[in-house]
Amino acid sequence: MNEYNRLFDNDKLLEPGFMISMYARGSFPMAEEDGTLNWYLPQTRAVILVDKFNIPRTLKKFMQSATFEYRFDSNIVAVINNCSRRDETWISQELIDAYQRLINLGYVHSVEVYQKDELVGGLYGIAFRGAFFGESMFSKVPQASKCAMVKLFDNLKTKGYDIVDVQFITNHLKMFGTIEIPYDEYVDILVNAYKKEIEFI
Repeated sequence: MNEYNRLFDNDKLLEPGFMISMYARGSFPMAEEDGTLNWYLPQTRAVILVDKFNIPRTLKKFMQSATFEYRFDSNIVAVINNCSRRDETWISQELIDAYQRLINLGYVHSVEVYQKDELVGGLYGIAFRGAFFGESMFSKVPQASKCAMVKLFDNLKTKGYDIVDVQFITNHLKMFGTIEIPYDEYVDILVNAYKKEIEFI
C-alpha cells in the first residue's frame, strides 16, 4: 500500500477515520526505521477463525496452575509500549500516539497478564464489528502471551466474533489454529463479520 505515502504525510495516514477504514479492508500499518509509515495489504491472509481456535494441551495444563491474573483494557498503552520495546520494532511513537486516539474512540483493546500485580504479558489489537485485528503481543515470563491469547479467544467466542487477523503466520501462532487463506475468501468472511454489532467487553 506504499502508494499512500506519495499522496499523504504520516499525519493523514494516522487519522482515526483513515486508520479504521484501512483496518476494515484488511490493511495494517508498520513504521520503518526512518519513521515513514506504510500500510500493507497482503493477498494471502493469516487468520484464526474464532470457532476453530485450538488450545495446545500443554498450555491448557499450564493455565490450570498458573498464578496469573487477567484483565481487559485496564492499561492498553502499557501493553503497546511493552510490545514496542524490541531491538527492531515497527511500532513508532507516532503510531503509539495514533493508537491512543483510537483507544479514546473505543477501537483498541488489550488482554493483560499480571503476576503479583505486575504486568508480565499481554496483547492488543483493533476490534471492528465481528472482526479483531491482532497487532502485537509481549511476554516477560514464560507462557504469558500464550495465556493472553487463550483469554482473548474465550472473550471473542463468548461475544460472537468471527475472525482474528494475525497478519503473519508463525510457529507460535500456528499452534493456535492459524491458517492462510486467499484475499477473496478473507473478504467474504469480513463481509459477514461486519454484519454484527459487538462490544468487545
